[in-house]
Amino acid sequence: MAMTSRAAVLRSANDPYTLEEVTLADLRPHEVLVEIVSAGMCHTDMAVRESEALPMIPGHEGAGIVTAVGSGIDTIEVGDHVVLSFSSCGHCPFCLRGEPAYCTSFMPLNVIGRYPDGSTGATDGNGDPVGNRFFGQSSFATHAIADERSVVVVNRDLPLEILGPLGCGFQTGAGCVLNEMKLRPGQSIVVFGAGGVGMAAVMAAKLSGASDIVVVDLHESRLEMARELGATRTVDATADGLVNEILGTNSGIDYVLETSGVGSALHAGLAALATGGLAVTVTGDRVTGFPPEMLVGKRATFSLEGNAHPQLFIPQLLRFWREGRFPFDKLIQAYSLDRINDAEADSKSGKAIKPVLQP
Repeated sequence: MAMTSRAAVLRSANDPYTLEEVTLADLRPHEVLVEIVSAGMCHTDMAVRESEALPMIPGHEGAGIVTAVGSGIDTIEVGDHVVLSFSSCGHCPFCLRGEPAYCTSFMPLNVIGRYPDGSTGATDGNGDPVGNRFFGQSSFATHAIADERSVVVVNRDLPLEILGPLGCGFQTGAGCVLNEMKLRPGQSIVVFGAGGVGMAAVMAAKLSGASDIVVVDLHESRLEMARELGATRTVDATADGLVNEILGTNSGIDYVLETSGVGSALHAGLAALATGGLAVTVTGDRVTGFPPEMLVGKRATFSLEGNAHPQLFIPQLLRFWREGRFPFDKLIQAYSLDRINDAEADSKSGKAIKPVLQP
């Protein structure tokens, strides 16, 4: 039976979110209905403002309780506590070998906010379609329809109020370190950008045994938090001789993670990268103008979701959290759903590292 949900709808690039009652369609066989308890906000949600598929309900870091299950699902039950992550097809070569983040259908299944045929599963008060398939969930709402492959069942004793960001931002930062880089004890890393993704990378680097963890950012408050979470050195992004500040006593840094979206940051990272090292970026901004010789003997890649398999990786991060080795809760600032525009503004300004909406 179709139901209503109170949702934060984005209708145009420059307008604020509006809270609206939307009607959700009947579940398809491989979908579940989730009552949202928390939903993290990150840079990707802000990028929705440039989408051609508005109006849309963004939100791709949801957590909540399953209230209904599609007819084709036998692994998820009503009452399950879940974290919502990205969607994938389940049958392409990448999905079959356990790398769903590189699913050949990742973009149409996640980014356009609609079903691949352009339809939606939600309508507004006028009966007009509203995109509700962002990353297979659109979780800036009291209730969300989630794709089966977006759902990660977690233990019921865990605090759903803070778990949402594990679905993307924290998964991405930690995954870049643990899955893409496979950082080993004694190695070095520089992280550009001390937001949610960068901070998760810092925590992952610390638990991996990195000997030198360098964090570059503009905000001293964020650099202070980075030091608390494991950074061995921090650098003001406006510092003169930035590359030398990053290097310190090193001749080169083993790994670079660029999360800031600033092209000059990746340039500086590649200049500091050791021969044989790997640079990973997670931002969609175009980087141009660096000479080919800057990559001699080095590697660079763009990572989606930290190359994580959510059903395996999110429980792993939760184990680290229980052990006190991945204290992501220190990064979270809670907002009610009706303060979503404040959450977005605080994220953009750097006031909040990881805003989490709690409908």
